[in-house]
Amino acid sequence: MAPTHGGDARSQGGIAAEPSAPTRAQVAGSPEAQPCTVGKSGVSIGDRAFEKLRRLFAERGAPEAGLRVAVQGGGCSGFAYKLTWEARPHEKDRIFAREEVRIFVDPKSYLFLIGSLIEYEEQLLEAGFKVTNPRVTSTCGCGGSFTVG
Repeated sequence: MAPTHGGDARSQGGIAAEPSAPTRAQVAGSPEAQPCTVGKSGVSIGDRAFEKLRRLFAERGAPEAGLRVAVQGGGCSGFAYKLTWEARPHEKDRIFAREEVRIFVDPKSYLFLIGSLIEYEEQLLEAGFKVTNPRVTSTCGCGGSFTVG
């Protein structure tokens, strides 16, 4: 599934506020999970994204499902986010979970997403998931692609 605002997730650099509940991370197939820290480690799920994803997952009735967050080459600044629904994680994915809400990230994308916060925003003319990524050094004018430093 693409983000709900009609394009790839918007990019934003900087550090965001910690969510009210911790996100935990693990590699698919590994029994141990570690806490994530916004701006420093893992990929955190913000409060509004958590509530929105929990509702969407409940509607789908798929307890093993998750939101895949990937980074791919493209856009006018070099990289773009791609968000899709997945029935289950791939073998080497990193899994970031906050209660029953799970985000899957492949190993290559994770290198670009370390310390990021996934949030959901609703504004007058658009709504969608937003990635606040401390590694972003610039974005294109529309905010759909980014450069990392």
